[in-house]
Amino acid sequence: MSTEHEHRRALSLLLLCGVFWSTAGVLIKLVDWHPGAIWSARCAIAAAVLYAIRRPSFTNISRAEWGAAVALAATTGLFILANKLTTAANAILIQYSAPVWVALLGSWFLGERARRLDWLAIVMVLGGITLFFFDQLSLDHAAGNLVAMAAGVAFAFGAMTMRMVGRTPGSDPIRPLLLGNLIGAVLGAPFWGFGDFPDATGWGALLVLGLVQQAAAYFCYAAAVRHATAIEVMLIPVIEPILSPLWVAIAFGEWPSGWALVGGTIVVGAVTLRAVLARTPRSRPREANDDARQPAQQRE
Repeated sequence: MSTEHEHRRALSLLLLCGVFWSTAGVLIKLVDWHPGAIWSARCAIAAAVLYAIRRPSFTNISRAEWGAAVALAATTGLFILANKLTTAANAILIQYSAPVWVALLGSWFLGERARRLDWLAIVMVLGGITLFFFDQLSLDHAAGNLVAMAAGVAFAFGAMTMRMVGRTPGSDPIRPLLLGNLIGAVLGAPFWGFGDFPDATGWGALLVLGLVQQAAAYFCYAAAVRHATAIEVMLIPVIEPILSPLWVAIAFGEWPSGWALVGGTIVVGAVTLRAVLARTPRSRPREANDDARQPAQQRE
């Protein structure tokens, strides 16, 4: 079983990962380019950084690693598409239904059952995000909402497959993250020809997107998946959609409403409360070298 210190460190890394991810909104606003091209360029920069620092081997890639890579590329691509087809608020809220999918499927997929504390945190988080974007939510744009739902499922699948990779002996969680970014870079490459290239400010923002918002976040994410459950991998970084509008507000003066402040408080409170209370032995994740093929009752 992971030590309490390793578990706390994993939760801290996931929190930092959410902070890094949350910079996307303010940085993307500085890039005047096609969303698909932004996706591709951001992924290409992140992939280059991940490879330069870790240089993982590309031999004997497991099914779980391919699954995590495809899920990562699908999540980022579908989220960008959802933002084109529905409101940004709908896209964020529906994608962050992902912890529900992990709670429902985690027992079957990983043998990690969601507890009542997890379900309570999920309900509070979804309620808080709803309040945060209360003034912007819409029942229109059915196609975009469905795409956002697909992004949420892909997000959940990515967390579960990454958790599977993280607890496999000798595995390197960076490898599927690198592969996922390579897939995104290639699939988005055709959009580079749509419109003029960004100016110097835009390229600077893209560089920070690749280095910080993606690569730095993925190093935190990869280190955390060994010692955190799939539910924690989903719930802790959920501060991302709350922090993102705050960075935009600071940079551009677009301040959130009173409902947003209440909702953000609920989300941060729910995540913090769950992290503080989830300290019983049953709540701690199994070691990375646990045999993923054991029956769930033997792993408890």
